[in-house]
Amino acid sequence: MSINIQPNADFIREFLLNLLKIPSPTGNTEMAIAFVEAACQRFNLETYRTVKGSLVAKLPTGAVNNSPVPRTVMSHVDTLGAMVKEIKNNGRLRLTMLGGYAPLSILGEYCQVETASGQLFTGTVLLSRQSVHIHGRNEIHQLADSLDNLEVRLDVRTDSYLETEELGIAVGDFVAWDSRAQYTKAGFIKSRHLDDKAGVAAMLGAVEMMGRAQLTATHPTYLYFTTYEEVGHGGAAGIPVDTQELLAVDMGVIGEGQTSDEFSVSICVKDARGPYDLTMRRRLVNLAKAANIPINLDVYVNYSSDGSAALAAGADVRVALIGPGVDASHAYERTHLDAVLHSSRLITAYLTKP
Repeated sequence: MSINIQPNADFIREFLLNLLKIPSPTGNTEMAIAFVEAACQRFNLETYRTVKGSLVAKLPTGAVNNSPVPRTVMSHVDTLGAMVKEIKNNGRLRLTMLGGYAPLSILGEYCQVETASGQLFTGTVLLSRQSVHIHGRNEIHQLADSLDNLEVRLDVRTDSYLETEELGIAVGDFVAWDSRAQYTKAGFIKSRHLDDKAGVAAMLGAVEMMGRAQLTATHPTYLYFTTYEEVGHGGAAGIPVDTQELLAVDMGVIGEGQTSDEFSVSICVKDARGPYDLTMRRRLVNLAKAANIPINLDVYVNYSSDGSAALAAGADVRVALIGPGVDASHAYERTHLDAVLHSSRLITAYLTKP
């Protein structure tokens, strides 16, 4: 890949910010998938949907070697969220999680409830005993550790089960958190759901860059955007059957004991389910070094991905995992645009080198 070819920062930033605005909790991802599908089709990619509602796009392929290795690059559009578990007697909502996160991380968050008929109601996540003037700080701190003590206060006039039910709200309705996506003067993107919408943006950034530079993939290549990663089975099915190499693009985790940062590409060498493919890892490291792409090798002990889900489901493929470093994962997250741009560069290098 020519060193003069760089990702389109404006395209990636705007695509990511717009995708972050679209609610897509696991199980209710149609709007986000349609948004990504429209972008793929603007780049003249052939697309189709899987039975579970994931999206597959096929890249144009140029000259290949005598034994091409079909590849799939994957990320996920589904995010953390919740469902209505119960309408309480006071008209407020008790929740059940979609994905894994600390209850404290959503305390005070604005949210949106979508009914079966498509009606939308806004609200706020609060403790059932929230006011310090009534309950005191110590009691509130103890309550914040359990989702059972949280409730959604709807932005409508209701104070009973029947009044809320009459609105059309029911058990099983999806609840999405307000992403509060912002781009700062220093180049940071702070938002919920950078896991993994930043990875999706990196993939589309690579497609845009390859089209602008008139580059084609050196191997038969699919892009796979999944919809159930946060609950562990997004990558377990639907991977194009001829795939031999699978590159998962997901967030890198930042924190104590980790090497990842907000400005580089993280390459995960092992997660909770075991090591990723050594051959692919070495190739990615060499590609990054050749293109002066900053990388960090890291181990994530409380982490799994669509790539590890594919392996657990029995896929006979090589799997590697890369992605931009993301701070405060599964909470109010942050990364720097540079990390997403560098991820696009590494994806492009991977796709355009034999």
